[in-house]
Amino acid sequence: MPVNIEALAPKLINLMLDTVFVVDSENHIVFVSDSCEKLLGYSPAELIGTVITDYMHPEDLAISKASIERVMKGQPHIDFRNRYLRKDGEVVYILWSARWYEEEQVRIGVARDVSALKQAEDELRFLAHHDPLTGLTNRSLFNDRLKSALNSARRHKSHFALLFIDVNNFKNINDEYGHSMGDRVLRAVAQRLQNHLRETDTVARMGGDEFTVLLTDIQSVDAVTNVVQQIMTVMSEPLGTEFKGLEMPSCSIGVACYPDDGEDIDTLLSVADSNMYDIKRRCLEEERQ
Repeated sequence: MPVNIEALAPKLINLMLDTVFVVDSENHIVFVSDSCEKLLGYSPAELIGTVITDYMHPEDLAISKASIERVMKGQPHIDFRNRYLRKDGEVVYILWSARWYEEEQVRIGVARDVSALKQAEDELRFLAHHDPLTGLTNRSLFNDRLKSALNSARRHKSHFALLFIDVNNFKNINDEYGHSMGDRVLRAVAQRLQNHLRETDTVARMGGDEFTVLLTDIQSVDAVTNVVQQIMTVMSEPLGTEFKGLEMPSCSIGVACYPDDGEDIDTLLSVADSNMYDIKRRCLEEERQ
């Protein structure tokens, strides 16, 4: 007995994991497959007859309408992404394959939920530019920010400062309390730095117990000195009870200001690093006395 494919077509469509939309020239939904409920939280009966653009994320409305125009002019769109709002208010990321059919005067689109993929992409992008332990900017992104700051300062005749921060006696913490406690201390240092600096400043972990700070749009050396003093103050505050009596270690901070201490990145990094080690050496000498 021959199989009636046409009769099976609606059943096949409703078995698809992706959602099939059929939309008329005025953007009214004339058909949608059953998987729409999983995608957007609405049943087919709730969606049919409504305008599809009403469910689009407001920030994506303009680019979505531009995509619709291209499709209706005969240019199939097979890799367009945008955001929709579910019935429960959550945002869903959708990958579309769409085509306009002139004879039927409808646009057929196949929608795939790529929210999990988008989240994974965001996480990978974050990890590529941030330190996994502290969540701070990593060395690569910090160097990019430093180059941008240098170019901007040259262009606008402005100033910026670079701070090199080293946690004193950090090895002793690892040796006495273990690396797990050492990691918690590094996270505490990172959090204090980030919480007490401007949003326009960049805080990075360069590796180990070394951190850097980029202070942009600095008006004077005194302003940099004030920031250093504020960091030293916040770092002297005691740790919480969960640190089992461990005292917050002190920090050594080296400073380099553009253009007074150098007019290129290598020089500024070298000056800040050298100043930091000079201060660290003095601190260790004072502790021995």
